[in-house]
Amino acid sequence: MENLEMQIKDNSLLEKIKKGKEVLWINPGKIPFQEASENLPLTEEDIEEARKRLERFAPLLMKYFPETRERNGLIESPLTEIPYMKKRMEEKYGKKCRGRLFLKEDNRLAIAGSVKARGGIYEVLKHTEDLALAHGLLKPGEGYEHLGDPEKKRFFKDYTIQVGSTGNLGLSIGIISAVLGYKVIIHMSADAKQWKKDLLRSYGVDVREYRSDYGKAVEQGRKLSARDEKSYFVDDENSKDLFLGYATAGKRIADQLQEAGIAVDQEHPLFVYIPCGVGGAPGGITFGLKEIYGDHVHCFFAEPVQAPCMLLGMSTGLHDRISVEDVGLTGKTQADGLAVGRPSAFVGKVMEPLLSGAVTVEDEKLYRYMKDLLDTQNIFLEPSACAGFQGPVGIWGSPEFEAYLRKNHLEDSMDRAVHVLWATGGILVPEEIRRNYMKEAENL
Repeated sequence: MENLEMQIKDNSLLEKIKKGKEVLWINPGKIPFQEASENLPLTEEDIEEARKRLERFAPLLMKYFPETRERNGLIESPLTEIPYMKKRMEEKYGKKCRGRLFLKEDNRLAIAGSVKARGGIYEVLKHTEDLALAHGLLKPGEGYEHLGDPEKKRFFKDYTIQVGSTGNLGLSIGIISAVLGYKVIIHMSADAKQWKKDLLRSYGVDVREYRSDYGKAVEQGRKLSARDEKSYFVDDENSKDLFLGYATAGKRIADQLQEAGIAVDQEHPLFVYIPCGVGGAPGGITFGLKEIYGDHVHCFFAEPVQAPCMLLGMSTGLHDRISVEDVGLTGKTQADGLAVGRPSAFVGKVMEPLLSGAVTVEDEKLYRYMKDLLDTQNIFLEPSACAGFQGPVGIWGSPEFEAYLRKNHLEDSMDRAVHVLWATGGILVPEEIRRNYMKEAENL
């Protein structure tokens, strides 16, 4: 703790973090992607393997989730230009947007309605494939849709899947696991919204609630799962499978940009702003994008002022050896999906040479962005998913960002830039909860 105090005392950024102020951090450790890729623990081939696995499971997904049929079993979301929100942000927040502004609508992802559908569902499917192959559940030439047959489900009922979650990851893990026949235990922290717990229970999921934070829920889930040889724990803090599921988004959005006739290169840079909790989803997305675009994509994370665990871990270099409570923050936020006190060490270390930077945002701004987007584009996001809007508001025009542009020789390219705000959840939010969110926004 003595060394920690010395680092905090010597760092003006950390002094602002300790006071719960909004900050912008530009990552000094970012290096050219070609150089960084030589030491990364995962490769483009790993992402391709994950993508092919999802293709194998597409028939099963179409069978049990009709909403995926339109995309042939692909769990994917639209990429939507939001010019009216761009205008609102420029007028209301005084931020000139050089380039075009888009929303990646993972709030509309099939099955789980959030970005967690990418990683969470992928990891459960991979575990299912591993079990099926190990126990001969698939006959030669038999399609993966048969893994949902009654006799297969009876097999999976002997196995348990567990995870610790603040909400959306629990939804994705719980829904897909229950449909496949597994016993499911979701360990929910105090920050999780009640409607998410209720939805999981409607699928027959065992939801266990903890008065403490996300870290304690994960710890208890991990311990309980370790006692049962037929239990599989989805480790949001360290899972490479979750990470790779998220990373498949890179190729998906690249296809969407190409279909829209949008180039990404030095003259047409891509900027992406992603809400961040423990780091798995934004880290995986960033990794997938960097594998596609290298130095032409610039990724920034956005976190609540009271729970900036990834920014804190990366800016100090301590990663999971520091928590927001260590610097006097509460870890409490209305952005339940981002209410994490300690970051993933695995993700933070992968991001060290890749991430462009991070910003923090006050809770009340999440509600303002939510209302602005609904008013201008008729798109609803839950508060957590609105953190990405702080990227442009907290970054554009700042001295730090202007220095970043100069360093990367982008000053003359910004009028041709594309900015993508990654929306991480919202479509499953009950109407009554939406109305309550809007009342809070109107009272600000």
